[in-house]
Amino acid sequence: MEDLNLTIIEKYQQGKAQTIAIRPYFDSGKENMGLENYNMTLFEGVWHHESLACLERNGISRYITGLNEFAPEVKMLKGNAKKEKIKEIRTVVAQLEQELGANVIDITDKDFWNKVEILRPDNHKFWEKMSLKCGNDAMYLDPAIDPYDLIKMYAIEAGGFSIVAKSLEEAKKTGCKFYLDKVKETTGTRTKLSKLRNRALASLQNLYDTDTTKLLYVTKVTDANSTQYTKGTPVDVLYESMDMYINGEGVESSKTRAAETFIEVANSTMEDLKIRAMIKDATTHGLMSSKSDGFIYDKYSGSKLGKRPSEVLEFLKNPLNDETLVRYMADMEELWEN
Repeated sequence: MEDLNLTIIEKYQQGKAQTIAIRPYFDSGKENMGLENYNMTLFEGVWHHESLACLERNGISRYITGLNEFAPEVKMLKGNAKKEKIKEIRTVVAQLEQELGANVIDITDKDFWNKVEILRPDNHKFWEKMSLKCGNDAMYLDPAIDPYDLIKMYAIEAGGFSIVAKSLEEAKKTGCKFYLDKVKETTGTRTKLSKLRNRALASLQNLYDTDTTKLLYVTKVTDANSTQYTKGTPVDVLYESMDMYINGEGVESSKTRAAETFIEVANSTMEDLKIRAMIKDATTHGLMSSKSDGFIYDKYSGSKLGKRPSEVLEFLKNPLNDETLVRYMADMEELWEN
């Protein structure tokens, strides 16, 4: 058992660099009774208490512990993945049995589960007492020292507590009020947005320094009010507008989507950008119009251009429609010069 203990301890090393905690999650962009303004998930002094989830089917109860090799999520695994997961579960269970009940078991024993006393999947007296209490303050876990913290870790990762997401990324997707914070994983999630935003800002700076004409069309395509920008618009105004957009202060409030959109638009060819800007402005000025059948029509000829701006773009790029493209460009160039 000494080697097995070492394995678990190595997985959850102590120290500030490996701090593990259950932290409150809040989205400052979503209303939560005003608490979002104070970086709070719950009102002061309020706690959420939850017992370990238990599923019942045909009179048989099963706790979601993450330490049951007979659970459906383990049985669905194939080949080596299944073998490794079963080995991991037995290693942890064997360690916990030794720590909690001085019960030493060999994980290779064919009667392993018959010899488990405390962490048996059907030991309701033990599992029904397992619970979490979460509030505005972080709750620190030390799974390398406290066996109950190790049990909670596996239960959270298996989905045994509905109020706690297994990671910050999952909390952002599901809206859970709490999440399991493993410094290495959480830092990666937090810096993902920073890296993306920095890429977008670097692209913006590059356009500002080297290609202000392209920056104009990027701004027109990206900003909702595209007609306010013309060839006479100061480049600093374009820069400021796109800087605000990238930081989620424009029509797109999600900083992630804003940065991704800017990068996508900035990487487009000049031809596509100019036509996309032309389509937006032509629609605003009534030179193109959408009708009840879902199609966008040419004001002059009355012909269908496509159902979506992307289809109109492909229509106008087709050499067969050069005459229509030239006409629209002439109209737009006149407007953009003012």
